[in-house]
Amino acid sequence: MKYLAFLLILSIPVVLFGRTGGCFSVTEFGAAGDGVTMNTVSIQSAIDECSKSGGTVYFPAGKYLTGSLYLRSDVTIYLENGATIFGSGKLTDYKAHFPRVKSLNDAFLKYSLFYAEGEKNISIEGHGVIDGQGQLFKVTTRKKPERYMNRPFIIRFVRCSNVRVEGVSLRNSAMWMQQYLACDGLTVRDIDVFNHVNQNNDMIDIDGCRNVVVEGCRGDTDDDGIVLKSTSKYPDENISITNCIVSSHCNAIKLGTESVAGFKNICISNIVIKPSIVKQVIFGYPEGTSGITLAEVDGGTLENVNISGIVMDGPRVPIFLRLGDMHRQYDTTESQPEVGNFNNVSISNLVALNVGSVGCSITGLPGHPIEGISLSNIRISFAGGIENGIASESPRELSAHYPESTMWGTLPAYGFFLWHARDITLNNIELNFMHKDSRPAVYADDVAGLTVLGLKADVSANADGFMSLGNVRNALIHGCQPLEETTNFIRFTGKVSGVDLIGNDLRLITNVYAPDTIEGVRTEANLVGR
Repeated sequence: MKYLAFLLILSIPVVLFGRTGGCFSVTEFGAAGDGVTMNTVSIQSAIDECSKSGGTVYFPAGKYLTGSLYLRSDVTIYLENGATIFGSGKLTDYKAHFPRVKSLNDAFLKYSLFYAEGEKNISIEGHGVIDGQGQLFKVTTRKKPERYMNRPFIIRFVRCSNVRVEGVSLRNSAMWMQQYLACDGLTVRDIDVFNHVNQNNDMIDIDGCRNVVVEGCRGDTDDDGIVLKSTSKYPDENISITNCIVSSHCNAIKLGTESVAGFKNICISNIVIKPSIVKQVIFGYPEGTSGITLAEVDGGTLENVNISGIVMDGPRVPIFLRLGDMHRQYDTTESQPEVGNFNNVSISNLVALNVGSVGCSITGLPGHPIEGISLSNIRISFAGGIENGIASESPRELSAHYPESTMWGTLPAYGFFLWHARDITLNNIELNFMHKDSRPAVYADDVAGLTVLGLKADVSANADGFMSLGNVRNALIHGCQPLEETTNFIRFTGKVSGVDLIGNDLRLITNVYAPDTIEGVRTEANLVGR
């Protein structure tokens, strides 16, 4: 038994810290866990010594105050339960870093508590806490980029490979909590993030990375939650995000806004989106701005994105998909980017309750349609309550506008607004509203290739139509069912061609479509009873 116990003791560094090599306690290098002593030099010495052979820099229980630290290859930072690293509240304790990777953020993102560039096999793990004390960094101007320049991240890793952040709790960043720029092989697992002390308090920003796994994480943030960006020549690609719980005053799940090279091969699944426990708002709304935002606005390509198994409660807008054109350049020596591409996106098995009255939108630009979008097995309960004349039926293009789900105000549809789009499928969708709403469930304008299958939705008696179609080509409306009495199943607002209305339950409808003189419509096997 004594021999067995001895073997178990020997195995602790490998089992506990997950890497072979030595264990370097920061206290052995002079660090004091009293919450007062500035430990930057001591901790950095431990990291530097550990990197020579690889191993673990160990933080026993205590409070460790420090300025910026550089994390080197083959080093694991391990925080024991009861250990808290506090970032200094003085900017003079942080070193400015200017990555070799050019990006849209070069002008203002300089400081971080943990920084690494070009390193490999690095990790931050354990059961302790990293607290940036971001409330100590005041925003003194609203001008860009000045308002971002003097607030440090907690973590910023650039062009690193085999990166792992696991188990720790991250608190109170002065800026984004963590940014991973152009990294290859990133795993973020079972972390807990709380970020409500300053502007731009994102949960996580994955920027131009590849081969990424995010799983089992929890976050409650004032600004965006799980964010994928592309601010440089590198796209986000080969990314799996799963089994997370997210609360945000802004966008819970977001691809964009920065989208230079775009997003490819992204799988997001089994996410719970719920209201923040913090009601005081810096940005956004107490209930959140959007559940899912996908935005390609900087000339890149967004493609092959699969989102499934989402439950959300409370955001103003559950789904916002946008192809825009903000003309931004990460490298001013390059020519201005053309309009990007947005295609092959699937969103399925989603339930959204207690959402606002704005509506969802899937929009492109004239001559540049958003395309290949499939929404299936979705149930959404909207607030409703919008009367005729409040919502605009002709929103402005706003092609260069910052892509926000509320950018047009109240949309022409209480459910889905489709504009400048191609090959759109809505399959097995159920839409309800809490208060009577005079808008249609679906409003489509300039859409080629529209398939609506099994749509069941509320409709008001004074609505002009259950659905509204204008400038629509090649559409199949099949197996749909208005859930209340109203006058028109389809109201046409422009020229259409190749529109088939087949096998719909229209027993609560007076007219199949209006005006009844419009050409290009075929009806067949619809169930009528009035």
